[in-house]
Amino acid sequence: MPPSDPVPTGGDSLELDLLASSLRADSSDVRAFIEGLAVKLEEAIPGLVRVQRARSGLRGPKLVRLIAVDAGGDRLELTCEGGDRVQARRAHVSGGITLKTEAIDIDEWMQALTQALGREAGRSEQIRQSLERLLLQ
Repeated sequence: MPPSDPVPTGGDSLELDLLASSLRADSSDVRAFIEGLAVKLEEAIPGLVRVQRARSGLRGPKLVRLIAVDAGGDRLELTCEGGDRVQARRAHVSGGITLKTEAIDIDEWMQALTQALGREAGRSEQIRQSLERLLLQ
């Protein structure tokens, strides 16, 4: 892969690490991390991500409650309930039917997300370009 191509398209671990670092950039503040990640994913892969937002009170801002990414045969879900409580899950899906769901930790979820995005970038030029823009921000 040419050095000018920062988006992983076939499993280059250095480029996958770069993508993961970009997605984790704000992870010191969980709420900011979740909100930033949702925006980045909505911009980069709108057809593969679903974000649900809800108000915590009558007048408060809408905050991310769920990020779900469907890539290949996996659905990666990140739910945020009440402030900083985050749960990560990976589900294996076939033909629209969820076969297996497992709870995983955030680091494993981020690694799975990064790998899924790398695979999708290898299949779609549009996704590859979107992820490249995400990395260059």
